[in-house]
Amino acid sequence: MALVPFDDRDGFIWWDGKLIPWREAKLHVLSHGLHYASAVFEGERSYGGNIFKLDAHTDRLIESGRILGFEIPFTREQINQACVDVLKANNLTDAYLRPLAWRGAEQLSVSAQQTKIHLMVACWEWPNLFGADRMKGVRLGLADWRRPHPQTAPTAAKAAGLYMIGTMSKHKAEAEGFNDALMYTWDGFVGEVTGANIFFVLDGKLHTPKPDCFLDGITRKTVIQLAKARGIEVVERHILPEELPNFGEAFVTGTAAEITPVRQIGELHFEPSTITETLKSDYEALVLMSPEEVEKRAA
Repeated sequence: MALVPFDDRDGFIWWDGKLIPWREAKLHVLSHGLHYASAVFEGERSYGGNIFKLDAHTDRLIESGRILGFEIPFTREQINQACVDVLKANNLTDAYLRPLAWRGAEQLSVSAQQTKIHLMVACWEWPNLFGADRMKGVRLGLADWRRPHPQTAPTAAKAAGLYMIGTMSKHKAEAEGFNDALMYTWDGFVGEVTGANIFFVLDGKLHTPKPDCFLDGITRKTVIQLAKARGIEVVERHILPEELPNFGEAFVTGTAAEITPVRQIGELHFEPSTITETLKSDYEALVLMSPEEVEKRAA
C-alpha cells in the first residue's frame, strides 16, 4: 500500500477557530512547539459518528496544557464542537481524531512567555493500530528506555515530548521483528507499551501497573470499569518483570489499540482467553452506544 503523506491530503482541518483546507494547515519552522516540544495532544475515536468519551479527552487536553504552563484559548464546549465539526466536514463517521495545542513562533528560546497558543483538530480514517488480525495477539520486545520519574518530566500530561522515547523504543522493537515494545518504569517495574497501557490476568483477576509515572489512559479507565461491572477483581499495583511468567493472559489498551491481546513479551508467550475476549466484546459494544448511554453506564 502506497504511503499517503499527512501534509498532502484532501479534506479540512479545524485551526484556531475555523475550518481550513487540509493542505493550508501549515506552521512556521521556528515555532516553539517544534523546537522545544511545548505541545499537548489527544487521540480520539469516532464510532458511527459519536466521538467516544469526548468530554474526558477534551478535559485531559486542557489539563495537559495547564501542566505545561499554558492555557488553551478555547473552552471545553468550543473544543468539543471543533471535533464534531471537523468530523462532519470530512464526511467521516468512523475515524481517528487528533486535537493538538502548541506554542507558536513569537519567541524562540527556553522562555516562551510571549508565544501564542494555537489549537488544531484533524481527523482521518484509521483502523485498529495493530490491524484486522490483532486477535492473534501482538508480540512485544523489551525497551531499553524507561518511563521517567514524575519529578523529571510532566508524566501526567499527554505531552508531545514524552513520546520521543516511545518512538525510539518502537523502532528498535520493529527492527527485531516485534510489533511494539514493553517499557519499564524509571524504578524497574512494568510500565506500559510505547503508546498503550497493559493488563495481565492471574487466577481470574486483572492486574495492571499503577500509573504513577505514565499516562492513566481513558481506555484503561474504561476497561477497569467494564471489568468491575463483570465482577472481575482489578488489582492496580507495581508489577516486577520477574512476575511476567506467572500471568496467563495479557492485553494492551488505548484509543488506537482499543483492546488488543498480547501473545509474546520477549521470550515469554501468552494465550488470549476468556477475560480478554469478554472485555474486548464489552468494549466494542460500549463504543457503539450513544454518549448518553456511555455516561449512564459509567455512573
